[in-house]
Amino acid sequence: MLRLTKYETLLVLLFVLTLPLINPWVRGDGVGYYAFARAMLIEHRLDFTKDWLGANTSFRMGRTDADGRILPRQYTATGHLDNHFSIGPAILWSPFLVAAHLGVILYDRLGGHVSADGYSKPYLIAMALGTAFYGFLALVVSFGLARRYAPERWAFLATLGIWLASSLPVYMYFNPSWSPALSAFTVALFLWYWVRTRDARTWAQWAILGVLGGLMMDVYYVTGILFLLPLLESLAGYRMALRGIGGEPIGSLFLRNVTFSAALLAAFLPTFISKKIIYGSYLSFGYGERWFWKSPAFFKVCFSSEHGLFSWTPILILAVVGLFMMRKYERTLALYLIVVFGADLYAIGCYQNWHGISSYGSRFFVGLTPLFVLGLAAFFDWLARTWNGRRAAIFAWSTTAALVMWNLGLIFQWGMHLIPDRGPISWRAAAYNQVTVVPEQMVSTAKSYLMRRGKLMDRIEREDVKQIKSQRPEGTE
Repeated sequence: MLRLTKYETLLVLLFVLTLPLINPWVRGDGVGYYAFARAMLIEHRLDFTKDWLGANTSFRMGRTDADGRILPRQYTATGHLDNHFSIGPAILWSPFLVAAHLGVILYDRLGGHVSADGYSKPYLIAMALGTAFYGFLALVVSFGLARRYAPERWAFLATLGIWLASSLPVYMYFNPSWSPALSAFTVALFLWYWVRTRDARTWAQWAILGVLGGLMMDVYYVTGILFLLPLLESLAGYRMALRGIGGEPIGSLFLRNVTFSAALLAAFLPTFISKKIIYGSYLSFGYGERWFWKSPAFFKVCFSSEHGLFSWTPILILAVVGLFMMRKYERTLALYLIVVFGADLYAIGCYQNWHGISSYGSRFFVGLTPLFVLGLAAFFDWLARTWNGRRAAIFAWSTTAALVMWNLGLIFQWGMHLIPDRGPISWRAAAYNQVTVVPEQMVSTAKSYLMRRGKLMDRIEREDVKQIKSQRPEGTE
């Protein structure tokens, strides 16, 4: 029988209590991700026509004409709609959506009337539940990793802090059709297995690690940066072998690396095949954005009011500091994780749309959730080692509580368009709203969200469209 610790029990209880927050809708980038799942389940082919025509207004802008017809430029040379989004989320949602589909078919045969089109409530609820479940698994796995290197109480507080004071809740509950929460799960799984097997990894374990890496990239391509972990580990192994100071023979380690790479490519086949069908080439991914490798926008990515990583979710400052503090007792692991974070920061800084356009905070970093949980737990542990226990506990809990309250208020402002969901925001206005507007409106809006969320989401969508139109130069689509 599975026995949970008190902290594990609290995490499960909190997850159950937050499940009513799930928002079963598909909008924005989520249309592209969900289209893979719906098309394969319902159409049995990569036909996204119904998804494009039935998408929310802001997604259709620039993709359909005034009469609602899909623009010719939306079709690729193979005759498919240009869907550059990844197929990985559809893979993860498939158990939930297949169960919903079978349930709808059975209900229909028993005399019920629910559309088996992939867009009726059972499908959307299944998708949203799936995302929340994977997001929670990411937190559980991250908690398990953190308590390997820090006391369980700090691992728990760190998990709670990243759960509620980062961008994760937006993509775990409110925008479940997007990929960040799913990416956090695959990264957590890959990191957990890498840590678990790093002392003596067998051939089979190298292959499993490769499969987990391929799935991780199926969901979100940039998470391939995590491959720096086995790369750095292997380079250290080669150096030891060349110096004759132990370790695995070079030939054996090389073949294990080949096994890892082969398994990774095999697991990445769904992406290759889908891109071949859509674009006519295995290596054509459909993205046209530019990358400025010589001029990364480091400061903007970190501190800009336009979805800066640390300015929007300041708890991550403590998490990154914690990774450096972790070097004092887990030097190699800490250095590897710092390199991964730095490489991800550099990559996103070079990206043309580093701000994420419509984003809460920097959604590109949500996949690094397990690194942030580890870092924050290490920060709290370092604090406890430096200060006396009571003083450290008061600081840790009060700081986390304050950052959680700030984040929840900011999420409310972002969702209700009290601050823009794209472009820079005024921190003065945001701070004013936190004190005067949010407390007054949050309770009544929460009731509308839980009881009449459809109408509320329609209103939010109309505000989003107004904002997009107001930001576009006259004469553009």
